[in-house]
Amino acid sequence: MKFIKVKDFKEMSMKAAEMIADRVKESEKPVLGLATGSTPEGLYKILVEKYKQGEIDFSNTVTFNLDEYIGLPDDDPQSYHYFMNENLFKHINIPAENTHVPSGIAEDVQQECRDYESLIQSTGKIDLQILGIGKNGHIGFNEPGTAFDIRTHIVDLDETTIQANARFFDSIDDVPTKAITMGIGTILESKEILMIISGEGKQEAVTKLLQGEISEDFPASALHKHPNTTVIIDEAAWGDN
Repeated sequence: MKFIKVKDFKEMSMKAAEMIADRVKESEKPVLGLATGSTPEGLYKILVEKYKQGEIDFSNTVTFNLDEYIGLPDDDPQSYHYFMNENLFKHINIPAENTHVPSGIAEDVQQECRDYESLIQSTGKIDLQILGIGKNGHIGFNEPGTAFDIRTHIVDLDETTIQANARFFDSIDDVPTKAITMGIGTILESKEILMIISGEGKQEAVTKLLQGEISEDFPASALHKHPNTTVIIDEAAWGDN
């Protein structure tokens, strides 16, 4: 695992966007694993600018998002479908049929998990998977205690995750309590993983990640088992480590 310490959110976003742009340029049909939330917003803005300036072409890119809330339709402003369209997809030349986000309103959610996993496997390995990290170490929505070999599955969101996501909703009662997430086993099959971490609130998680102890109690520690993982951390998140 390679750790890169940067000054701030802006520098983290720039470095991450450069890595993604390089992978898209290097491959005839790049497959990207994407994340949502406030941490990747900056890098998506930079990728949009690179596209508008003619530096990058997404017409052959295929994407798979990590997760989606169960119960939210695609057009709900808090759904990850909506987030991706607003922050990236509608601003670049990626074909809609090349973008994939699990459906939170599938009639059979278990089948949706199986179908999503099969789609990832049939496309081939993800070339570059983008990850954030939760305060409790979750990656995607794989909460503490999740087996490292698990595939795309339904999760009951941890109370700390619900509290952290409450800021995006009118009331904590509106925050979904379940989600579909790509499994840790699926994530670890990616050819390359890029984790981005920003803000003082992530210092404890960074400390645990830097310590290197591998445990299912801290899902992000599974990345120590991956041969090609880069972690970009800003000074606020790095703290006194």
